[in-house]
Amino acid sequence: MKLQNRGGKVAVTAGLRGASWDAARMPSSYATKPYPLTTADGQATLGVLFSRGAERKVVFIMHPREFVLTHYLVPEVLDAGWACWVQAPRSIGNDLRLEHEFALHDVAAGMRQLRALGFETIVLLGNSGGAGLFAFYNQQSMLPPDQRIAHTPGGRPTQLLTADLPGADGVALVSPHPGQGILLMNGLDPSVTDESDPFACDAALDPFNGANGFRLPPESSTYLPDFHARYRQAQRERVARLDELAREAINRRQDAKARNKYSPGRDDKLLASHGPIFQVWRTDADLRCWDLSLDPSDRLVGSLWGADPAISNYGSVGFGRLVTPESWLSTWSGLSSNATFEKCADAIEQPTLLIEYTGDNCVFPADVAEIFNSIRSSEKTHVRVRGNHHGQPLDDGEPSGQLIAGQHLSDWLRATFNK
Repeated sequence: MKLQNRGGKVAVTAGLRGASWDAARMPSSYATKPYPLTTADGQATLGVLFSRGAERKVVFIMHPREFVLTHYLVPEVLDAGWACWVQAPRSIGNDLRLEHEFALHDVAAGMRQLRALGFETIVLLGNSGGAGLFAFYNQQSMLPPDQRIAHTPGGRPTQLLTADLPGADGVALVSPHPGQGILLMNGLDPSVTDESDPFACDAALDPFNGANGFRLPPESSTYLPDFHARYRQAQRERVARLDELAREAINRRQDAKARNKYSPGRDDKLLASHGPIFQVWRTDADLRCWDLSLDPSDRLVGSLWGADPAISNYGSVGFGRLVTPESWLSTWSGLSSNATFEKCADAIEQPTLLIEYTGDNCVFPADVAEIFNSIRSSEKTHVRVRGNHHGQPLDDGEPSGQLIAGQHLSDWLRATFNK
């Protein structure tokens, strides 16, 4: 948990701990039941059903990397008369090998279980990174099997062409960012000049160089339009370089496999079996986090990880720090990942609720507007709630944004599906 200071006040920016419910908000009587699941590609995961009994409607909550078992919106889902299904991904807390095409098999296993349990209405609730996951799942589930994605960006067969991907009846998006790849590209520090050296830096692109407009928090930085434009272009160029490094590593392994097949040798066998891992340094440098005049909102100076870029940008904390070539291309590349709203939002035809937090340091107003406008559904609702990325109060004494968001969700579920 990080503290930020502005104008003598301290606000809290929390990690996933901020996404948990207060036990006092749960109904006095409810049951939980775990369901071990096996995916179509042979992996194991787990779903937990919260129920007060006899519900035929259910909200499905999942994140691609975290098991959000005590998600703060579960109490409101139950209060609305719905059951709530919270599912774990196959690799909890593991960015290292996350490929979103395979994560869709995790979602599908949960969907099949819920349909088998007799649920007539399923709403996918994607919070933060869960929003991109569910948008991607929804897109693929709406396609004829032969039109689905056959290979991951890294070249692996997805097995989606033969998968049973049950469709959802509604979509709820809470603090949705554009997709993990776009999120990382927007936060990538493009002043890195050598991927093997976390300190190699082009001063002309350094976002934390005072000559470029940086000011120490809690003061807001001021980046000029020319620097902003050069910075954004350089971010895309760094992603393209990382994509090239990832594909080169995959091609080396594939070439070694081919050589070993026709002329077995120890060196080629080892290279063909080698799974390279690489580090991506300095991924917490979105200019909007440090310059409040860029895409203004109620947010404080600082990122989701805090107000000290020396820690969040140069330290071990941050998104996408350790990846394989395949997980980089599938999840963290803003150019190659398929799990983005830019690619998937047009497939959302179901009734949709989007909840935006106005003090979010991870999701910005322009991002939300673009997501909402790109959703195809003619029955879509956008509400804005004061709070940080997890809906926590921005100032002492304020009501919890989590509670307000929960009421919006409960009202929307009743109004949309109890007709």
